[in-house]
Amino acid sequence: MDNNTDNLDSFRALALQVTCHAINQASDRQQARSLMQNSINRIAQQIAASIAFIGFDCRLIVLPEYFLTGFPMGDTLAGWAEKACIEMADAEYESLGKIAQKHKIFLAGNAYEVDPNFPGLYFQTCFILDPSGSIVLRYRRLNSLFAPTPHDVWDKYLDCYGLEGVFPVAKTAIGNLAALASEEILYPEVVRCLAMRGAEIFVHSTSEVYNKNLTPKDAAKITRAVENMAYVVSANTAGIANIAIPIASADGGSKIIDHRGIILAETGAGESMAAFAEIDLGALRRDRRRPGLNNLLARQRFELYAESYRQSHFYPPNTMLKGEVDRKHFLQTQQATIERLIQLGII
Repeated sequence: MDNNTDNLDSFRALALQVTCHAINQASDRQQARSLMQNSINRIAQQIAASIAFIGFDCRLIVLPEYFLTGFPMGDTLAGWAEKACIEMADAEYESLGKIAQKHKIFLAGNAYEVDPNFPGLYFQTCFILDPSGSIVLRYRRLNSLFAPTPHDVWDKYLDCYGLEGVFPVAKTAIGNLAALASEEILYPEVVRCLAMRGAEIFVHSTSEVYNKNLTPKDAAKITRAVENMAYVVSANTAGIANIAIPIASADGGSKIIDHRGIILAETGAGESMAAFAEIDLGALRRDRRRPGLNNLLARQRFELYAESYRQSHFYPPNTMLKGEVDRKHFLQTQQATIERLIQLGII
């Protein structure tokens, strides 16, 4: 753990809402890397200016999903891995680490990443860099409809990283940090498994539709915060440029929610640093340690549910242990799961 910061009970966090400049149209890996570096350079300037405005007690900054690359549209798994995916010790991480080091911040984001243990595949990875510029947390998205996940290579993934590598929590000077990718805010089990391991602050990199009505994801953000007595720092994109979909389709609503479910700060549309707020770890920890009706975390009775989970089999594991498959594999597997659950009378 980096020693550039003392343990803090209170600090500012920022969900930085920036435009994603997609690299889908890049002709080759070299051009894609150049575009990624341009995005990092632009974000470096925005981070510096944001900290100058918010104050130097801003110690945690969360970037949105896709901020480096956008998402694959029409690419094969191997094609996207070659063009858009970074390696586990790549130059992009080094550049982002320098930003974290310069400003003495924890910097969280999300990227597509290849892993030498799983040739032919890639994972969508949430990462957290500490003030020394080192990666202190690497979390691979567990639920995705169109991309490989650790569950798709489950047995081998556990052999490589163990269960703690599936549900990592980083114990840092600014609290116990955990990461969630995009729509995983809708999966209470993922968040709960991280809370079981002590997570106090969930950094949530997302790219989602935002409007004035309460969306399922926004409702889930409040729910996950309350039921786990934890902060949620959720950074959305300010639109996705350079692809066919309208740029503002995923734009706005970055927010910070405290452990009581109160929205402390929220942005509208467009690039913005307005979603910043105090993280009061002292208050969170006092509430977690206080007996009473509202201490939902201490009242959990997990043994009630364990057997039902053990007996249930929905989406199957290990469907990609042999490496690359055609993208239609994902929908075919889901369709087969639906048909099996119909036959069982579950849905």
